[in-house]
Amino acid sequence: MGDTRLEPLVLSEDERRTLENWVKRRSTAQGLALRARIVLACAQGGSNVAVAARLGVNRGTVAKWRARFLRDRLDGFPDEPRPGVPRTITDAQVEEVVVRTLEEVPEGGTHWSKRELAARAGISPSSVLRIWRAFGLQPWRTETFKVSPDPLLTGKIRDVVGLYLAPPANAVVFSVDELCEASHNSSDAKSSVM
Repeated sequence: MGDTRLEPLVLSEDERRTLENWVKRRSTAQGLALRARIVLACAQGGSNVAVAARLGVNRGTVAKWRARFLRDRLDGFPDEPRPGVPRTITDAQVEEVVVRTLEEVPEGGTHWSKRELAARAGISPSSVLRIWRAFGLQPWRTETFKVSPDPLLTGKIRDVVGLYLAPPANAVVFSVDELCEASHNSSDAKSSVM
């Protein structure tokens, strides 16, 4: 038996059909389906406490969706805007960061740093990092070979290979690897070979 103090919730035939479809459809978001079940149960004359117990939800949740449906009907089903600061980075800026990361190389470098890309895109470095994490991008790691932008690379390679192939008598050869920016902080950024 329904609570006589509650405003009766009466559904039109179209509203009932729409709510039943939302409950039955597999692609319906779980939150929307629950709201539809709550309103359908309330329309059968159940009190907030009885509907809450039957559906396994809080009494306040039933009261909230009953009141919202009575006030806004089906238009009240979507979530209301949440509190907090609205988004400041546009989809175009996100796209720019992703495209530049995947398709471009900064002048004089092998990959983008978050600071360089942030300056180019007009957003903060932490925003660039959040975008990279969201898309699983790690521009400092690559599965392909990168050619150094150093214009003197060929001469340096000849010098190093020449020392290994024909070292001078009683000589010791030390090799220092140039690593990416992220590795400079590690303890093995420089290695020596004797």
